[in-house]
Amino acid sequence: MLPDTAIRRMEALATISKQGKQINGLFRLMETPLLWYEAYANIYANKGAITPGVDAITLDGFSEKRVTAIITRLKTGTYRFRPVRRTYVPKANGKKRPLGISSGDDKLVQEVVRSILERIYEPIFEESSHGFRKDRSPHTALEAIKREWTAVKWLIDMDLRSYFDTIDHELLMSLLHRKIGDTRYLRLIRAMLDAGYLEDWTYHGTYSGVPQGSIVAPILANVYLHELDVFMKGLKEQFDQGKRRAKYLPYHRYTEQIRLLRKKVDLLKGKEGEAEHIQEIQADIRHIDRLRKRLPSVDPFDSGYRRLYYCRYADDYVIGIIGSKADAERVQQSVRKFIEDTLKLTIAEDKSHIRHGREGAIFLGYEIKTYTGKRLVTVKHGPRYTVKRTISAQMQLHIPTGKLERFCQSKRYGDYHTMRAASRGALTLLSDAEILLAYNGELRGLANYYALACNMKQRMNKLAYIWQTSFFKTLAHKHRQSVHKISRQLKTNEGYALTVPKKDGARVLRLFRLKDHRPFKGSTPDIDTPANTLALTLSRSELIRRLNSGHCEYCETTQGPFEVHHVRKLQDIAPGKTLWQRLMIARRRKTLILCRSCHHLLHQGNLPDREVMTRTT
Repeated sequence: MLPDTAIRRMEALATISKQGKQINGLFRLMETPLLWYEAYANIYANKGAITPGVDAITLDGFSEKRVTAIITRLKTGTYRFRPVRRTYVPKANGKKRPLGISSGDDKLVQEVVRSILERIYEPIFEESSHGFRKDRSPHTALEAIKREWTAVKWLIDMDLRSYFDTIDHELLMSLLHRKIGDTRYLRLIRAMLDAGYLEDWTYHGTYSGVPQGSIVAPILANVYLHELDVFMKGLKEQFDQGKRRAKYLPYHRYTEQIRLLRKKVDLLKGKEGEAEHIQEIQADIRHIDRLRKRLPSVDPFDSGYRRLYYCRYADDYVIGIIGSKADAERVQQSVRKFIEDTLKLTIAEDKSHIRHGREGAIFLGYEIKTYTGKRLVTVKHGPRYTVKRTISAQMQLHIPTGKLERFCQSKRYGDYHTMRAASRGALTLLSDAEILLAYNGELRGLANYYALACNMKQRMNKLAYIWQTSFFKTLAHKHRQSVHKISRQLKTNEGYALTVPKKDGARVLRLFRLKDHRPFKGSTPDIDTPANTLALTLSRSELIRRLNSGHCEYCETTQGPFEVHHVRKLQDIAPGKTLWQRLMIARRRKTLILCRSCHHLLHQGNLPDREVMTRTT
């Protein structure tokens, strides 16, 4: 398939998908080398690019010949997925999450499959879905809740037990078959799911779930839970009722009384001997107004007005209800029945609750709850000034209770309650610059995530003080100086800063300050009319251009084939002593395009200096 034809075909996938038609020809589309170059350009910079799976094959050594070999094996039906190597990463609650590491060639195949699936499903995913999607994040999900969930009375918090490990393969394949009619492409996805995993060099078959950590797992997980999104959309259409709440009669009776009394005052103004009477009427108005402010202006129990809200990020979701608790319980039962009977998943009962909006619920690490303010403001209505309430049942985002204390403890800053900071002896082996950057990264990362929280800076001030003192104590412990002397050395007119000498001058590293933090400014992308950038970006990566340039960046030969050499990070080759290391450091690149001969010599540790190669030639 020609490159132009492949680009047009990829662009057409979204249109066909939105029309509801079944899509064919996807396996043949995968035979286009252009897609493989683009797939490599997408994933080569990942930290796991050169992490081996069950074999020694990584993304290192990518070349045109390697692409051709994979395509040939796919066409002839001889390609076999290797089992993923299972490892475990710690979770915040102390438990461990299984992580699957795929072979290098399998990563390439998965990325090509993922890119095609994304073009098919991204146009039809619901607005309520925010996980593992372009231009979506936990912040976009939380912003939508904050913006739209005003006056929510009940929050339904339900958790799926071991979601990624319990996805039903048969159901997933049937869901994919609704949109995809290419049986060879579907068999390829099924082969990925059935590849199994190795743990302690013991093979285990996979009869359900998708391997966490694999490139294609997130979009497959979204395809599966897209059914829940569609179900919730239909449930919302059935549940929502009424255009607005009915007026609360006691409130409006008080309003009418105040209106009549004010009219009476207007008639008495200017008449002799009525000043005392006017004062009595105004006292009555103030008394009635105090009674009125205790009441809502609309009926909070109006049975003719109901609303359902729903938001999902990956397998975490929350439901908001404007209605009675009985309504919330019926919705919870309907959702539970759909998840257990239709999606064949399990609800974690110990993590599923119905809470009042004022009590709040935890979602994506935030506490979401409604808030009604007591502050009153004076406003002018026509010729008369009056007061009104500022905030009524607004949805707010908060940092959960105990979160900052646990963060302080996990990072070993010191005692959060007594505010006694501690030095971190494990960091004293690093340079001063590395210590400062480590501290900056930790607090800045936390501040960035909780940027949407109400009063974030005020809530984090205590932690920031302990964090800063811990930094000073760590440097003081390293240099055997007092904390006062360290802080005085780093003090500048714009906070604390560390000056690092360099060959061409000096670099100033500033200690992070909460006061300098800028609040998160999210944007809601218009996914209905996405920019058509495929033709501009496909295979236009700078790395792919270097690979296709046809010369070795080390020996400068034009005799191919050429391969890409990877390093995990530039620090691994610093300070570079050999010429190839100095080349990569000077260019600030983790990749180097080499001819096959140079690449093999490099891995053997026998790559000679370029001047020696020139003399030999």
